[in-house]
Amino acid sequence: MAQTPFVNPELKLETVTTSEETLIRCIGKLTYTSCEALRSTVHGLLPQTKRLVLDLKDMTYLDSFGLGVLVGVYLSAKRQDCQLRLINVDQQAKNIIRITNLTYLVE
Repeated sequence: MAQTPFVNPELKLETVTTSEETLIRCIGKLTYTSCEALRSTVHGLLPQTKRLVLDLKDMTYLDSFGLGVLVGVYLSAKRQDCQLRLINVDQQAKNIIRITNLTYLVE
């Protein structure tokens, strides 16, 4: 099991890879200034994994750019035949996802 941190002033990403899946813990704010960190981390992992889990338990804020990145990484994963799941999504993020009719992200 390997663990790699990716640090941004607003968002910290901790990646844990096992034989079955890759888990990315998102800690902090997923916003315009931090969303590229998640995008580049996911894109670097897609060729190597078939199951990717984003743990949003410690994500404290999500703006429209962050939501756009979640949609983008979902579509990239789908094109790579990779299953992407979001876990521990807080109520604020669930509301944004529901209002924008993107519930497939959390199902």
